[in-house]
Amino acid sequence: MEKEKIITIANDFLVNEFEVDRDDIANDANFKTTLGLDSLDYIDMVVIIESNFGVKLGEADFKQMVTFDDFYDAIQNKISEKTA
Repeated sequence: MEKEKIITIANDFLVNEFEVDRDDIANDANFKTTLGLDSLDYIDMVVIIESNFGVKLGEADFKQMVTFDDFYDAIQNKISEKTA
């Protein structure tokens, strides 16, 4: 899946499910600070990612994320691993 499609889908569910202002989402913005999610939100996000992309991100994946670009790359990498 192309990264632009991942970004579109991911941003849509971040806005709709987590009430993030679309203007606050930028590739280089701090992922965790911008979203301000608690541990239950991360569980919801794992489920939403799995239903939208067919892949599962784990705790280790989220720990490595600093920016939204890292988030999109993690999803893209999991999709690539799955289809390889």
